[in-house]
Parts: sequence; C-alpha cells; structure tokens
Amino acid sequence: MARIVIASVLEESREKLNRLLASSGFSVFRCCASGSELRRTLNECEDGIVVLMGQIPDCKADELQWDYGDRVQILLIGKTALLEDCEAPEIFRLPLPLSSQALAGAVEMLSQLHQMHLPKRTGAEKQTVEQAKRLLMRRHGITEPEAHRAMQQYAMRHGMKMSDYAAEIILSSKRTED
Repeated sequence: MARIVIASVLEESREKLNRLLASSGFSVFRCCASGSELRRTLNECEDGIVVLMGQIPDCKADELQWDYGDRVQILLIGKTALLEDCEAPEIFRLPLPLSSQALAGAVEMLSQLHQMHLPKRTGAEKQTVEQAKRLLMRRHGITEPEAHRAMQQYAMRHGMKMSDYAAEIILSSKRTED
C-alpha cells in the first residue's frame, strides 16, 4: 500500500482528512503543514500519495508534480479556481465541498495507479544507488535525503533512470581516484 501524506496549512483540514481516510480503511503516513515539511517527508519516504488540501504558500501542486512525478500521485482538493489554476494534467483534482466517498474513491484509484507506475529496481540497482549516495554524501558533506534528491532531480531532468545516473557517479569517482 502506498504511503499517504496529507498537506494543508489548516490543522482542522489535516485532521478532517485524516479521520475521513481512516474511516475508509486508509492509514496516513504523515500530515504536513508546510511545503518544506512535505518535501522533507517525500524525500524520506521516497514515494506515495499526496493529498493536498487547498493552497500551500511555499508549495504548488504543479511544482510537486515536476519534482516528484515519477514517484508520487497527487490529489489536489480545493475550490474550482485553484483546481483550474493547476496546469499539470497528471494531478487528480476534487472540488470542494468534499464527500467521504469521493475522497476514498480517489485515494483508492491513486493507490492503484501508484502501484502500476512504481519503477521496480533490482537488488543490484538498489546497491548502485546506495553506493552513489554514499559517495555524494562524503564528497559534498550532505545528508542521505539531500544526496537522493540531487540524484533524482538530475536523472529526471536528463530523462534517465536514477540507477543509470548512480552508475555514472561511481564510474566518475573511480576515474578521479586513478
């Protein structure tokens, strides 16, 4: 089952969404009040479903789709104007007022889509990615989530698999050692 992350600036909205999802049998991984908290959470859990309620000042749904599109399914809930303002066609939208059936159905559908689109890394690919992250962490003095994010962004921008980019990092490191 995909990890579900709720994001809203309003605590009341986060709690209501959490209750609605729990009553429909879904388990929420984390609730976030800001875009930076949401990004830290997504870097930590690597993939999942984001239920974004309304607008978060430091985080637009379109930006999330651009940054995490290969790993995250996004459900944007809001007023019609907010939903129409969202440009990314991959983002699923639900207008307010929200029914519990519509929310449960949307999250179930996104959960199935998420499972279908998740890239499956082999054991060797996972080891390569982990080795490259350790190299970046050591070389640049960054944390594991920062190394993961840097690799992910580069790979996405250049249309390549993260494991292929990781192999390039390792190869480059071996060349500089020689």
